[in-house]
Amino acid sequence: MKAMILAAGMGTRLKQLTDNRPKCLMPLAGRPLIEWTLSWLKEHGVTECVINLHYLPEQVKAFICDGSQFGLKVHYSFEQILLGTAGAVKKVADFFDEPFYLIYGDNFSQWNLQELRDVFELQRTIAVMAVHWREDVSQSGMIEIAADGQIAKIIEKPTIEDVTSHYVNAGFFFMDPGIFQFIPPDQYCDFSYDVFPKVLQAGQKMYAVKMDETIIGIDTLEAYAKANVLAEKISLGIVDKGR
Repeated sequence: MKAMILAAGMGTRLKQLTDNRPKCLMPLAGRPLIEWTLSWLKEHGVTECVINLHYLPEQVKAFICDGSQFGLKVHYSFEQILLGTAGAVKKVADFFDEPFYLIYGDNFSQWNLQELRDVFELQRTIAVMAVHWREDVSQSGMIEIAADGQIAKIIEKPTIEDVTSHYVNAGFFFMDPGIFQFIPPDQYCDFSYDVFPKVLQAGQKMYAVKMDETIIGIDTLEAYAKANVLAEKISLGIVDKGR
């Protein structure tokens, strides 16, 4: 089983913490965020992973090396110019010869990823997305979901008038390599803005899985503090990891 972790972001909204290190190396309960993510993927059957890098890439490589210390084989994809969520995956399309997990590396959770794969195998779809409930969806990718779990509509950062759902993209996916046909090569491309709308317009089915576990997008100091608290509880066995 293969996976990709998107970890090329600059972390500009956390400048106090990312001036001298990439965001994915910020510690949570004494362990870098990327270590939590790699361990999580291994627990769900992933054996090989590619990580895209841009900001201070050598620090990430020095920490992870070939991934063997985490029980994984890790590869790297350096982006001189950021390619966006979909462009990053397209760049390493040849790496994926089977369905794979895609993880947005600045989101922290220990949810059961197997739920994505189960729906994927049941529905034989092109992609399954984890979603979670949020009161304010104005700064997120709003996901409108049909009764059978099929994704009906995706609107990135909707206006008040456009809000028809309070479920948002969680940044965890299980995808078929067929998704690559919807991503142009060698250019910036975003899944929510550019790719998923094209997939739906082409009549391809995508499904959503509603998360029942905590997820924290680490994009503010407040969110980072919350992620640390959650990581401490997980480390102490106070909360279930969701497996």
